Amino acid sequence: MFDPTAFDNMKVVIEGALYDLDLAGEIVIIDRNDIMNMAKMSRSFDIHFQNASTTFSNVTAKLGIKAELINLAAEILPNPLLQEKSGCTIMLKFFHEGITNETELQEIREIFINIWGETRQIHQSVTITTSKSLVDNCISIEFDRLISEDQMDDLVEMIDFMIKTNERLQSYLGGIR
Repeated sequence: MFDPTAFDNMKVVIEGALYDLDLAGEIVIIDRNDIMNMAKMSRSFDIHFQNASTTFSNVTAKLGIKAELINLAAEILPNPLLQEKSGCTIMLKFFHEGITNETELQEIREIFINIWGETRQIHQSVTITTSKSLVDNCISIEFDRLISEDQMDDLVEMIDFMIKTNERLQSYLGGIR
């Protein structure tokens, strides 16, 4: 056995909170990845979900955490100079389909700013696959710091914001279709 790292502990809390919501019928978990990259000695975990009350099944959210070698080493090795590198990065992504109109993309951005605040870095990307007539939209929210076990309660609270974001995005998309 090994001592669990902050990554392991945060992964368990995120999984537990999301699976509890899935069992309660509030969300539906649709994908999960737990990856250990032996070449780079890094760990990553992500979980995708939809709100259970959705009328548009193409709106999904993804919560991911990642710990690079430096993050794991900072936690395991007793070096005070590395302590600021201890923790994980967090990634939030939201996916939907079919929007290329600049005005609608800006309105979606406003939804995210209203929920997540103006200080968050919010990026939207549109991928068009012309051969299949597909338009995929991805909105990512970036945090400019590492997350540690001290923010465990914030991680669980973040899930509530993700569900709210999915609801608002679904409502908006339902109104324009």
